Amino acid sequence: MKGVYFAIGTWIFAEAILIWFSNWEYVKYGMGLFVKPANPPSMNMIFYAAFIAGVGAVALVYTLLRSRLGLGLMAMRDDEAVAETMGVEVFRSKLTCFVLAAFTTGLIAGVLYVFQVFIQPYKAFAIDWTVILVFITIIGGIGTIEGPIVGTMIYVLLSQLLAEYMSVSLFILGAIAIVVILVAPKGIMGTLNEKLGFEILSPRRQ
Repeated sequence: MKGVYFAIGTWIFAEAILIWFSNWEYVKYGMGLFVKPANPPSMNMIFYAAFIAGVGAVALVYTLLRSRLGLGLMAMRDDEAVAETMGVEVFRSKLTCFVLAAFTTGLIAGVLYVFQVFIQPYKAFAIDWTVILVFITIIGGIGTIEGPIVGTMIYVLLSQLLAEYMSVSLFILGAIAIVVILVAPKGIMGTLNEKLGFEILSPRRQ
């Protein structure tokens, strides 16, 4: 699957897994269960684990994009057919990227739910995660390494400010994202890079 079909396919797969977990007696169906580590970590340990996971994820993306595989991924982004004719192994590159992303996401999710103690299928596989990640990427800047970092900071700040308006918070975030798309299509960091040449972590090799 490619493009929008891939997006829809992964979304349907997540919904199928949600139904499966919601009908599994071991995890108490859709009610969820408490996560009870054998040796419960302290708040300091969870903080450092989250910090290391975040820094590690950024380092992984930076290293990946500056590698031969990253060069192939950027070529595929521009024109997949041309990249394949130039020798890029499209399927293998996509699979490697997907596995690395899934591993990193699973690792960070482990830290998150050890912190939250309670996990529920309808929350773990909710569409909220997709909306949040799309918002962060659009606001920060698509195609940049710093963009998602800036977008995450803005999202966390807005989520704290909108905590009292949970029923309409997604609508407000969506409106903000639309405004940013119209005013700065490349996001904050993408626009700064285009206008001022400002870039901290460049994915391009010299």
